[in-house]
This record gives sequence, structure tokens and C-alpha cells, in this order.
Amino acid sequence: MHVLLTNDDGIRAPGLQALESAVASLGWQCSIVAPAMEHSQCGHRVTTHQLLKVETLGENRHAVHGTPADCVRLALFALDLKPDLVLSGVNAGGNMGQDLVISGTVAAVREAAYHGIRSMAFSHYLIRELAVDWQRTAAWVAELLQETLTREQPQRTFWNINLPHLPAGSSALPARVLCQPANSPLNVSYRKEAGGYAYNASYASRPRDAGSDVEACFGGSVAMSLLQV
Repeated sequence: MHVLLTNDDGIRAPGLQALESAVASLGWQCSIVAPAMEHSQCGHRVTTHQLLKVETLGENRHAVHGTPADCVRLALFALDLKPDLVLSGVNAGGNMGQDLVISGTVAAVREAAYHGIRSMAFSHYLIRELAVDWQRTAAWVAELLQETLTREQPQRTFWNINLPHLPAGSSALPARVLCQPANSPLNVSYRKEAGGYAYNASYASRPRDAGSDVEACFGGSVAMSLLQV
């Protein structure tokens, strides 16, 4: 199994390290092609009118001065990688409902799905008062990979998986819930400041649509959505 890893938090992000650890624990080979800098909430933006600089940081490890979707395109069509699976994440923050069109994490696997490659996005919902246990996250992702790859996955689809943020000591993988993205829009509000407006909506107070990924993840379960491009 050859796996391509990417993200939108940047090549040095702890979530990407957790993803790499999960893949290594399963004995799979991986190549990393990830943004040199954070590109959170960049959506499916791609670069076509300027050069894309790629830095090789080690064997099978490349930092791209571009977006997550750029990373996947470069891996497939410039670096000549032939992955069996593309994984993106683990994002520091949830990607549910309306986040799907905003998220660079999700855009990377959507790009892979367009080209017929099996792919999954992993995100970790964050509660401000709790520290993230990235080692536990890696263990959860490894278990989810083993479970999910046994499922039938039609062409041009991808998994969007959101992990809940649980207190320390909860080591067992939480219940998995198959669900659809929430339909309600994100809360939007701004605070007027000198010179402009600062976004100050609360992610945690967004609507929990019944049967949605938001309801599942906010309720302490792993939210799993199989989406079609």
C-alpha cells in the first residue's frame, strides 16, 4: 500500500505527524506532499498562473508553496507518484457541513477523487479548554483506516471523517456514526473594530442538525460521511 499524505495546516503540523504515525503503524509506505505554510480555509483553490516552488525536505517528503489541491495535482502529474490511497489531515479543527466547501483539507481528497483515487479526509474537532492528544489521534486513525478500507467505496467518492475532542484518559475509539453533512449554515457574526470588522462567530454554537455530522461529532462520536464529487 502506497499512501500520499497531505493537509492544509502545513508540512510541520502535528496532525500530519499523527497521520504519518498511523500509516507507519500499519506497515504502509507513504509519500508526503504538503503545503510549506498553512492554507486553512482556502477551499479548492489551485495555482495555474504562476510557478509552484517545491522543496524536497527528505526522502518522499516535499513542501509545496501552494494549496492542498495543488499538492495532490503536483504529486500525481509532476512528481509522478502513484498512490493507492490519498489521506489529508489530521486537521486541527472540524470540517463538517458548510465547512466542506471552505476546507483545504477536504479539497485535497476531493481532488484525488476526481482522478479516481481512493481518498479520506481526517479532521479533529477542537474544544478550547482541552489539549489535543495527537498520539491517541494517531491510534484512532489507524483503527479507522483498517475499518474503512474494508467498506465498499464507489468511484469518485471520498470519506470525510471527523474525530470528537474527548478528555484525557478516553483511549478507546468512540462510536462511529455514518451521517450526512449538516444543512444549516455556519453561524456568521462580526465585531466592528477600528478599520474594519473582525469575524467572531462561535463554531461550537453552530446548529446540530438531526442525523448530521455536526450532531454526531459534537456528541462525542466519530462522524463519517461518504461523499461524491
